[in-house]
Amino acid sequence: MLRYVLSALLITVALPAMAQPRYTSTSLSCAQVTATIKQDGAAQMRYRSTRNPSLPLYGRYVRDTRFCRSGERAETVFIPSADRKSCPVLECKTVDRDDDFRILRLRRD
Repeated sequence: MLRYVLSALLITVALPAMAQPRYTSTSLSCAQVTATIKQDGAAQMRYRSTRNPSLPLYGRYVRDTRFCRSGERAETVFIPSADRKSCPVLECKTVDRDDDFRILRLRRD
């Protein structure tokens, strides 16, 4: 039993932490924001609220839908950057099948 516990401990210590990088979007240009997300696949971006500057906001932005969970898809949202008020990035949003797909009923005569 001790052998299994030690093996699990060694494996846990040997594996690198898979933390997502965090950046402040307002310290990067829009091109740097999009390049960073493209390079990392997914990244957290922090910025201050435009309505209440004392309120920090953050979000997880992705390269494409492959970095979203099951039942989500990447949709375009806008965040502030150093050179633009609204920089387009992709954020994972829950898919609402009722809004996206119309069910067509075929009538049989």
